Amino acid sequence: MTSRAHREHDVDDLCPAGLELYARALREGQVPAGEARGAPCLIDFGLLHPAAHDLSRLEPAAPAVALHRLLRLSENRIARERRREERLAELFQPLMRIDTARTAPQDPPSLTVLSGSERINRAITEAMADATKELLCIQPNTHYSDQRGQAAHPIALARDQALLDRGGRIRTLYPHTIRHVPIALARYEQLRGDVEARTLDEVTDRLILIDGSVAFIPADKDAGLALEVRHPALTSHFTTTFDRLWRLATPMHPEAAPRPSRNGITPRQHAIAALLVEGHTDAVIADRLGMNIRTARVHIAKLAATLGSQSRAQLGYLIGRSGILDRGR
Repeated sequence: MTSRAHREHDVDDLCPAGLELYARALREGQVPAGEARGAPCLIDFGLLHPAAHDLSRLEPAAPAVALHRLLRLSENRIARERRREERLAELFQPLMRIDTARTAPQDPPSLTVLSGSERINRAITEAMADATKELLCIQPNTHYSDQRGQAAHPIALARDQALLDRGGRIRTLYPHTIRHVPIALARYEQLRGDVEARTLDEVTDRLILIDGSVAFIPADKDAGLALEVRHPALTSHFTTTFDRLWRLATPMHPEAAPRPSRNGITPRQHAIAALLVEGHTDAVIADRLGMNIRTARVHIAKLAATLGSQSRAQLGYLIGRSGILDRGR
């Protein structure tokens, strides 16, 4: 078995690795527990379980028993949904008799404020379920290292793959610093289909644009509020802005393009130099380039050493005199 990341799926979409291992366990009676690392779904779905006499081995559940149990679970889930529908109908029946002349139009509003990560993710998932063409994303940071990002990653991966399976396309813009985050790069190895990613020194705030018709953008700095945008003029503007940034960006996936240094000045130091001469603080530079402040200060120190600067004020002067900003990247 390989150690590649396992794709999240339901039992009715059993992965090839899981199907092969379960069939072998049925033929042989047992398999080593370590071989299930590449297909943890078998244990999650109860198709394999530890052998009572040897916990290092896994035994298969009989297919007829497993099928009966899974069908029963499905029936229970359907019954719960039907009871939920009945409760909703009872709740709204008296409300529907109220005069609705003063209520809002039934068409989706052009702007909707979404509160809380659960509500935001649910709205994105619902919009993605109807998507057939293209997902455009701008990700100024990844949150892969915090608890929120780890929880949202499988959800986003599943809905992205569903769009790709329908023949859709995904394009994502990141800051250049994402090239040094292995878990972010590994995400693209798990997706199958038309997926591209590019990077820039700086990107805008987060943007998710689905089929050019619905967009999601932050509504506060803490990511607790988001705007769902369905106004055609705004979504068209977002699409145009994305396309222009995309043409300026450096390919990262599927084939990464090198970013050569010029006269000892790396592309990242070039971006920092441009912000330094504008008078920005270390904290602002780090935020705009998607890095932590310690990393930003390390690059500023290296830039100062390359130019022979002894102070912050002298560094700005030397940057201007060197002409590195005039030559571009």
